[in-house]
Amino acid sequence: MNDNRWRLPHGVDDLLPPAAAALEDLRRAVLDLFVVWGYEHVEPPLVEYLDSLLVGSGRDLDLQTLKAIDQQSGRMLGVRADMTSQAVRIDAHSRRVEGVQRLCYAGPVVHANPRGPLDSRIQFKAGAELFGSPSPSADAEVIGLMIEALRIAGVAAPVLLLGHMGVFRALVAGTSLSPQVARQLFEAVQRKSETDIAELVAASGVSTMLVELPAMMGDASILATARTRWKSAPRDVYTALDELETVAAKVRTEAPGISIRFDLSELSGYGYHNGPVFAAYQADQGAPLAQGGRYDGIGAHFGHGRPATGFDLNLLRLLDRANETGRRAAIWVPFSEGLDVARDKRVRELRQAGEVVIQALDKSDTPPSRCVRELVKNSEGWVLRGRHGQ
Repeated sequence: MNDNRWRLPHGVDDLLPPAAAALEDLRRAVLDLFVVWGYEHVEPPLVEYLDSLLVGSGRDLDLQTLKAIDQQSGRMLGVRADMTSQAVRIDAHSRRVEGVQRLCYAGPVVHANPRGPLDSRIQFKAGAELFGSPSPSADAEVIGLMIEALRIAGVAAPVLLLGHMGVFRALVAGTSLSPQVARQLFEAVQRKSETDIAELVAASGVSTMLVELPAMMGDASILATARTRWKSAPRDVYTALDELETVAAKVRTEAPGISIRFDLSELSGYGYHNGPVFAAYQADQGAPLAQGGRYDGIGAHFGHGRPATGFDLNLLRLLDRANETGRRAAIWVPFSEGLDVARDKRVRELRQAGEVVIQALDKSDTPPSRCVRELVKNSEGWVLRGRHGQ
């Protein structure tokens, strides 16, 4: 007999009360926010053909995707580790439009490996994607929406980090790097490892400006510093810097008072971003609370490539699991023998009014701690009163 059948896989956990209720409340609040900003809710499937899930993505997403053979078709299936590619597929094929389209979603994703030793492999992502506009105003809109979603989740003053994939891409463009060396260089910049970058640059002959990338971070003055120090940079580098400046100015209008930092070595995401990228941080946490960016043209894999930008956040990371506010107070109905039409009618009325009502099943049944009131019978009928000690 296996005594360990109750065990869950490493990095997989139950979500128990009151956290489960708090998650649902947060999910609903965030989705309602997306809707009032004009984003329409979609529910993509948890499982798709692997080649659809990995469209436009890099090696990171492939390694994070659980895979299985579809017994119906013989094709490889994937359990989604990210939902952006699904939104791209919907925009390009399932709900194809020619104008601007705003989509939003909230649902679980599964990672093959936890990102950190204490991280869960099950995440609950909520996100918004805007298709059809190349304007910096589109990037500013989704950043403003991201900041507002964090505010709803209790993050009052996030720090916004802005970067641009175009800087790195422009500095390696036109080189004859092998895919392996290009990948190593990309990862070294992601890690901000100046030593590794310098070694790869020396061995490959690409621009020495790449070695300076990790140091190019700070307030708005860093953009002027980059223009001064990189006078021989490709024109596309200056285009990226101009776009960052424009997006930042528009974000300040969308979210007055937001603290903005710039990082020209920021290479976030799963490899499909190709323009401005952004992430929101809190001072006491090293990992981003939310992140996103521009990924123009990815829909071409589905026959409809066009401008796109968006973000997502992991709702589970925004929950304080020790916080009991997600547990709603309840009304206790003590056990009594026989039928009572008036009592049952009163219970139905309370539940229809949105109250949580828990009825005792027998004499041994005891009230949970969240039952702060009880339904009792007196000369006036069935009335509510506070429970002793509550």
